Amino acid sequence: MNSPVKPEKIRCDACPVMCFIADGKSGACDRYANHDGTLVRLDPLTIIEGTDQKLVPFMGDGNGEDWDGDIIKGDRPFVTAVGAGTTYPDYKPAPFIVSQEIDGVDMVTVVTEGIFSYCGVKVKIDTDRHIGEERDVVRVDGEPIGHVTTSEYGSKMLSLGGVEHLTGGTKKEGRVTCDALLKLCNRDAVTLTIGGDDHETEVVVQAGKPPIVNGVTENLMRVGCGSATIGMFPMQWIGHADEVVVVDDHITGVLSEHETGKQLDVPPTGIKILGRRSTPGRYFQVANPGTGWGGTDISDPLKILGPFNPKIAWEGLRLLMVSTTGEQVAYFELDADLTPQKKPIPTVLSASAELIAENCEPSVCSVLFMGGAGGSLRAGVTENPVRLTRSVKDALTHVSCGGAQVYVWPGGGITVMVDVLDMPTQSFGYVPTPALVAPIEFTLRVSDYNALGGHMKHLQKVSDVARDDTRRVAQNPNTRDPMSRGNYRWSKEA
Repeated sequence: MNSPVKPEKIRCDACPVMCFIADGKSGACDRYANHDGTLVRLDPLTIIEGTDQKLVPFMGDGNGEDWDGDIIKGDRPFVTAVGAGTTYPDYKPAPFIVSQEIDGVDMVTVVTEGIFSYCGVKVKIDTDRHIGEERDVVRVDGEPIGHVTTSEYGSKMLSLGGVEHLTGGTKKEGRVTCDALLKLCNRDAVTLTIGGDDHETEVVVQAGKPPIVNGVTENLMRVGCGSATIGMFPMQWIGHADEVVVVDDHITGVLSEHETGKQLDVPPTGIKILGRRSTPGRYFQVANPGTGWGGTDISDPLKILGPFNPKIAWEGLRLLMVSTTGEQVAYFELDADLTPQKKPIPTVLSASAELIAENCEPSVCSVLFMGGAGGSLRAGVTENPVRLTRSVKDALTHVSCGGAQVYVWPGGGITVMVDVLDMPTQSFGYVPTPALVAPIEFTLRVSDYNALGGHMKHLQKVSDVARDDTRRVAQNPNTRDPMSRGNYRWSKEA
C-alpha cells in the first residue's frame, strides 16, 4: 500500500495572512514553518522557573564566571505565553491552559500570544537635550510612526505605533511601524528622526541603553531643574563664588536672588538674566530649547546675561555658571568694566560640578509595550469574554506578559502596559497584517476559572507541558511572582 502523498505546501491558520508554506520553509512571520508536512512553531515555549531559593549561576558549561542571572535552579514553573502560539481564528481555546497546586490552592494559567493591532510603545528618553516639540512627528525610514508627547522631569516622552499607523496609513507606513515596534520591544536599537526640516533631530533608542542624540551618546539625566540645583548644593559654593547661575531650559536658577541665597545671606550681585522671571531667583525661557547647556541652544552661557547693575556689582565678582548635569561648567570674574572674563575654574568649584554630576542618574531609554486585549484573545480564555474582564477588575485574575508584572489601565477592557526589560528576551513577534504578537497570561484559581466559563476540558498539568524542548528562564527578581497570593482579592478575604 502506497503512503499518502504529502502536499508540497501547507496552509498556516495562525493569523489572518493564511500563508501557504513549502516544506522546510517558514511563513511570512518567521514564527511558523512546514516541517515534513507538519505545521510547527519555531520559537520554543518559555517557562519561568520560580523559587524561594537564592539565585545561583547556571552551570551548564561548568563555568559560572559569565553568568548573567537569566537561569536559576527552580522548583515552581510558570508557563508563559512566549512561544505558545495564538488562538486565531479565535474559536479555539488558548494554546496552553495549565494547572498546578500553589501553596495548597489549585491555580490555572491560561497563556496565548495575542495578535495586537491596537498596540504601541511608550518611550521614555532620559535627556535634557531638545529632541523635538510636543506633537512633532517621529519617523523611521521617512515614514511616520508616532509623535512626541510631554516632557517629564529630566525625560522626553514618545508615543509610537497605534492602529492609525499600523493599518490606517499606507502599506509601507504600516510595515515600517510594525518593524520599528518589534525591534524596540525585543530590545534592539532603532534610529528615529524627530521633527521637520527646520528642527530635525536623530535619536537612536534602545531599551536599557543611553540615547544617542545627533550622534552624541547621553550620559546623565539632570539632578533637577536649575532652581532645585540651587537649593541642593549651595554649601558647596558659599565663600568660593559670589554668584551662581544654573542654566536650564526649564527653570534657570540664580543663587543671590533665590530663597536659598536669601536664607544663607548671599548679597545681591546686580546680575541680569535675559529670561522671563517667575519667582525670585527662578527664570523661564532664558534661551531656546536645544542640545547645549542645560537643554538650551547655547554653547556660551554668557548669552543669557545682560549687563550687571553698576550700582550693585563690583570688580572681581566671582561668577560660576553650571548646567543641571554638571557636564558644562565655566568660571568668570568681573573686570573693571563689570564685564565677565573667563578664568581657570578653582578646584573647589570644579569639585562642586563633579558633585552635581555624581548625583545625576545614568541616562537610559525605557520602552513600555502597551496593548488592548481584544474580544478574540479573551475568547481563548472563556466562552463569555466579558467575565474575564470583570474578573481582572475584581482582582480575581492576575494578568502578566511573559511572566512580567503589568499595569492594567482603569476603565473598560483589558489594556496593559509592561516594561519590555522585565520580559524574557525575544518575547515579541509579528504578523504581516501588520500587527505585533505579544505574550499574555491570565492566572487565577481553578474554581474561579470554572465559574467564569473557562475551557475546563483543556486543562493540562504543568508537568505535561514542561518538556525538554521548552526554554527555561529565571523569574525576574524585580517583578512580582504571577502566582503570589498577594495578587488576588480572595487571599485578603480568607
